Amino acid sequence: MSDNRQSLSDLGAIAGDQAQQPTADAAAAAEAPAPVAAQPVTPLREQEIDKQGRAYATGRRKDAVARVWLKPGSGKIVINGRDQEVYFARPTLRLVINQPFDVAARQGQYDVICTVKGGGLSGQAGAVKHGISQALARYEPALRAPVKAAGFLTRDSRTVERKKYGRAKARRSFQFSKR
Repeated sequence: MSDNRQSLSDLGAIAGDQAQQPTADAAAAAEAPAPVAAQPVTPLREQEIDKQGRAYATGRRKDAVARVWLKPGSGKIVINGRDQEVYFARPTLRLVINQPFDVAARQGQYDVICTVKGGGLSGQAGAVKHGISQALARYEPALRAPVKAAGFLTRDSRTVERKKYGRAKARRSFQFSKR
């Protein structure tokens, strides 16, 4: 084997020789835009689907728990056997449910079948949104990044504060009587 050790001065001489002899490749490289710094690529998770081709996830918000099945389709959302317009009559609640699809740019591409228990309508809508987000990330792992950046994969842990003894509600005191 030959010994090809070079010093810094040898390296400077080589760089100087290349700088004096521009080539067609160097001219093309000068015209091309500078490469963008590559971000570390995180490996994608595996797609998690069942035998029927659906992704399952559980969503939670306040006291509500939603079980969500997601499959490719026409964009129909069924909650407890009823259409979303019937179950969530308020447009704001339907808007909350459709947020994950808007962020992922997948409006009208997936059918959702959902059962939800507990809590009120607002909590149930939040639970369905959480479940849809989780199921979307499981069906298409590439969508996990935008859905997570929007904060839809994180369970909202805020719940009602418990009532304390000696008080009317959690913090409200009984009305003070001077006499």
